[in-house]
Amino acid sequence: MSVIRDLAAFVTTASAARLPADECAMLRRHVADTLLAAVAGAKTTEGRALRKVVPHASVAEAAGMMAAVIRHTEIDDIHTRSCTTPSSVTVPVALALARQHGAYDPDIVASAIWIGTELMARLGVAIDGARILYRGLWPTYFTAPLGTAAIAARMLHLNEEQTAHALSLALMLSAGRSGRFHGALPGRTVILAMAVTNGIRAAETAAQGVGGDPALLDGPWLRDAQGIDAKIEALTAGLGSGSIYREMTIKPFCSAKQAIAAIEAFTAIVDGGVSPDAITKVIVRVPPPYSRMVAMKPEAGARASTIVSAAFQMGLAACHRERLYDIERADAMKETAALGLAGKVEIVADESLLEFFPATFPAEVEVVANGKTLRQRITAANGDPGRALDDAALARKAAKVLAFIPGSSPQEIVTTGLDGLDNSSACKALADALWYNCVER
Repeated sequence: MSVIRDLAAFVTTASAARLPADECAMLRRHVADTLLAAVAGAKTTEGRALRKVVPHASVAEAAGMMAAVIRHTEIDDIHTRSCTTPSSVTVPVALALARQHGAYDPDIVASAIWIGTELMARLGVAIDGARILYRGLWPTYFTAPLGTAAIAARMLHLNEEQTAHALSLALMLSAGRSGRFHGALPGRTVILAMAVTNGIRAAETAAQGVGGDPALLDGPWLRDAQGIDAKIEALTAGLGSGSIYREMTIKPFCSAKQAIAAIEAFTAIVDGGVSPDAITKVIVRVPPPYSRMVAMKPEAGARASTIVSAAFQMGLAACHRERLYDIERADAMKETAALGLAGKVEIVADESLLEFFPATFPAEVEVVANGKTLRQRITAANGDPGRALDDAALARKAAKVLAFIPGSSPQEIVTTGLDGLDNSSACKALADALWYNCVER
């Protein structure tokens, strides 16, 4: 069989009900975390703009718009080895299609979410997403058409042959490469919405008999067409024997994942009894691939810079910690104490940390205060595999995020997400909650 036909066999037969109980619980937790991001993201300035600008006349377009709203929050989950953020894509697509067709079988919906998540992460690993990101290819954008086509194929009950064509068509629609976005509404999540819609349409056309090329990945297509030397075997090795959820991270607060270990390490030092006023210098060591990224300086009017900058967020952790949960980050440049501390931070590329990357995104922090140097290394941050957030921790995250966004019940959102795959009525309530908050509200 070809690679794509192996994937098609998985897409048409995999059942989330056969996953171990702990992985089923992980899947539900990632669904709940995604609903939180959708509810919060729909109410930010950027989220409202996305809902206005991104077309959503069709369900395929609406699914893309919801993915954009979720992804822009930077509180959604991540698979670090692939550097993809799968649930921002897979959860809204599966639930939008369930709502469109009135198909709320919880195993089919859960299986579709898992299938899409699995394929996005595996393709991301195959292209070495955690490293290729810094060469201008955005792994989530690249993998989204494949993941959404897989979900749509399952939700629309395509047979194995139709699914193979759908997946190959979706791969042909993969772009991946992007630039540095400017403007009042950065185009990053807008093009992600388009990629999501394209994946769904690939499956819809395959259902009507449109053909692709099921042998697409059996030769050098990724290298010749995309310039990527991919490890194709990563797509199918052990496929179906377990899920990718054991490798995934739920972020503890709003931040680029690459900065979280540094923030946690610095917070531990400050909470150990170091006054922020006594700090004279901070050195942050991270693996070379993302050292330049997290060294970004915060800029007025550039929300993303306040979420990527490790130094600024360390300042927030010391001086105004609750704002780490503020996804809007309005008036960030008025955080003068945080900015002052950020000015004392130096980011250093450290190759010794590469042994932990990309399974995790580690950091080591040195703080000079009161004539002493204190060090803290974090190789697996809060929310990473081995330190996963449980249901109670997710509820605390929801409460802190939504404290900045009045009008939503954290407990109701988390419960709807966690219980949404229990039965058909709960699944309908979950799909309706996502749709109402992102599309109709």
